Amino acid sequence: MSLFLYYALPALGSYAMLSIFFLRRPHLLHTPRAPNFRVRLGAHRGGSGELLENTMEAMENSMAQHSDLLELDCQLTRDRVVVVSHDENLCRQSGLNRDVSSLDFEDLPLYKEELEVYFSPGHFAHGTDRRMVRLEDLFQRFPRTPMSVEIKGKNEELIREIAGLVRRFDRNEITIWASEKSSIMKKCKAANPEMPQSFTISRGFWVLLSYYLGLLPFIPIPEKFFFCFLPNIINRMIMRKSLIRHLEERGVQVVFWCLNDESDFEAAFSVGASGVMTDYPTALRHYLDNHEPAARTS
Repeated sequence: MSLFLYYALPALGSYAMLSIFFLRRPHLLHTPRAPNFRVRLGAHRGGSGELLENTMEAMENSMAQHSDLLELDCQLTRDRVVVVSHDENLCRQSGLNRDVSSLDFEDLPLYKEELEVYFSPGHFAHGTDRRMVRLEDLFQRFPRTPMSVEIKGKNEELIREIAGLVRRFDRNEITIWASEKSSIMKKCKAANPEMPQSFTISRGFWVLLSYYLGLLPFIPIPEKFFFCFLPNIINRMIMRKSLIRHLEERGVQVVFWCLNDESDFEAAFSVGASGVMTDYPTALRHYLDNHEPAARTS
């Protein structure tokens, strides 16, 4: 045992020193990637805490607050129209117990007059615009606004339609593929490999594990966004500044979601987060303007 320790301890020590060295200097192993855009303020479901989620009115409000990114989910109607909707089933949003895929676009119901804000229980959003919107409409209205499009199910037709719309509107570099599942992300990448990708859940865990094992400086990272959903206390325990700094220097933006209180904004930015995704873009804009006057975009 003593002979094993004699050789193992110096080797482990050398490995740890080498890992720390390259963790702080990733440019020595990896070509730096300049971001096509930066995210400080992301509007979750278009800013669903202030107006009805995923409506054009909510998106307009978020853009009035100089949001850097609109986050949204998409579904496919029976007549193959890509609509912006978090749920496939319409019951929560409209009260109609039908799937989006069972209806033509023109037959989709209006949203309810008020919707509870999922990440702020007991709070409700209202709005005068209750219509579901096509993804194409958003691309036309906000042609150069970055958007994150999350795919929840293995709907290859939906993925192909979105990939085609992104190409048609020349949005390859500013539309992000997002999905929790690696199997779905693989299909997204195949449909349009030019679009930036975010981490899936399994890939996110792998990055965290690699960081704590000292492997992170040595592994390739094709993703450009890490949308990180973790309770505040775990953010402080797991998401270290050195980890976020390393990812940033390798061209990965770390965006915490879904944070709706100023104390959470403060916690996220204090550990070095690139940005925050929120249901309340006005509140986050107010925070940024008060703490980072130069962060406001024009």
